[in-house]
Amino acid sequence: MERGERPWGTYTVLDESNGYKIKRIEVNPGQRLSLQMHHHRSEHWIVVSGTAKVTCGEDEYMVNVNESTFISIGKNHRLENPGKIPLVIIEVQSGEYLGEDDIVRFDDDYRRCEAAVEPLPGE
Repeated sequence: MERGERPWGTYTVLDESNGYKIKRIEVNPGQRLSLQMHHHRSEHWIVVSGTAKVTCGEDEYMVNVNESTFISIGKNHRLENPGKIPLVIIEVQSGEYLGEDDIVRFDDDYRRCEAAVEPLPGE
């Protein structure tokens, strides 16, 4: 089972086959993922613990336990944990290509995209 540590928490791949991937994502309290989009996949997020603050395009909204939201291909999105307990979601990715390199980051608290890097003095 593939597991990844990230600055915001962890993810575990639960299942993967042609055209889909299912992950368990845990976001630490007060942390958030980058504002990002994907060219080749859509995502369906189901909250199983905690409360998610979701940015999808121009919209921001809360998703509670046993609720879900859908992120379509090409839509800017962000997942955030505004609470005091870990946020756990099940993410179902669907698409022709599901590689981790299909992430375009626009804003990132952990400086993982060019837009998040401050210019050097004199630039």
